[in-house]
Amino acid sequence: MPRFARHLLAAAALFSIPTVVSAHRLWMLPSGTVFSGTDSWVTVDFAASNDLFYADHQPGRLDGVKVWQPDGSAGQVQNGATGRYRSVFDVKLDQPGTWKIGTEMSGLMGSFKVNGEEKRVGGRGGPPGPDGVRRPPLTVADIPADATDVKLIETSNRNEIFVTAGEPTRTVLKPTGKGLEIDFVTHPDELVAGEQARFRFLVDGRPAPGLKVTVVPGGKRYRNAEGARELTTGTDGVLAIDWPAAGMYWLSASHEDAKPSVARATARRMGYVTTLEVTTP
Repeated sequence: MPRFARHLLAAAALFSIPTVVSAHRLWMLPSGTVFSGTDSWVTVDFAASNDLFYADHQPGRLDGVKVWQPDGSAGQVQNGATGRYRSVFDVKLDQPGTWKIGTEMSGLMGSFKVNGEEKRVGGRGGPPGPDGVRRPPLTVADIPADATDVKLIETSNRNEIFVTAGEPTRTVLKPTGKGLEIDFVTHPDELVAGEQARFRFLVDGRPAPGLKVTVVPGGKRYRNAEGARELTTGTDGVLAIDWPAAGMYWLSASHEDAKPSVARATARRMGYVTTLEVTTP
C-alpha cells in the first residue's frame, strides 16, 4: 500500500467521525505538565466532547498516539484503555526534560464522479457489505483517469501536549517545517497567570500572519459563559496571550491554502490543537 494511502487510512481511523470533530472538540488532558525527577508518570485522557475536558461524547483513538522523549527519540504509551467516552493512557517520564505526546495525521477528503455517480474519498469508507464489514475509504489511487468533478482537499492535523520532568528543554519543540505548527517563544510548560506568553505560528516553516486562534479555558461545565477568546497572529506570525487565571486551556488554530502536495488535490486544510497548563504566580 502506498505511503500516503497508509496515512489516509490512519487519519480516517482516528477521525472516523469528521462531522462530530467539527461539532465536538478533540482534546488531550494530562494529569499534570510539570514533574520533578525522572521517576514520574503522566496520565492522559483523550476524547471529543462539547464541554472541554469533560468526556461525554466519544473517545480518541490510541493507535495514532505517539510519544517523543526529550532527546527526540520515540517513547512509549503504556496502560492504554478505551472506554465509552474517553481513552486513557500513561507515559513514564524516565528521562529529564520536555516530552511531547500527541498525534500527527494527514489524509485526503473529497469526491469525484464516474459515469455520473458520485464517490467519496476519505472519511469512514463505504457502507457495510453482506458480511457486515465496512469497506475501507477510497484513496487518491482509486480515482480513475476518466473521473469527472474531482474535488479533493489535502488535510493535516496535529494534536499535541507537552510535559516536563525537571528542567524544561526544547528539542521536541523544534518545528518540522511541515504544515501548521507553533514555534514556542515562551516554553509551553512555563505559563503563569498574569504573565504574557508569545507563540509564533508557522505554515511550512514560515510565519503565518493573520491566523485566527481560539483559546478556551476548561471548566465550562461549572460556569455560564464558555470564556473563549478569538485572537489573531501579527504580521510576524506571533500571538501574544495573557492568561487571566490559572488552569487548563485548549488552544486551536486552522488554516487553508491552495498549496497541496498531493496530485489532483486543489486545496489544503491544516489544524493544530494543544492543551496548555497555566500555573499560579
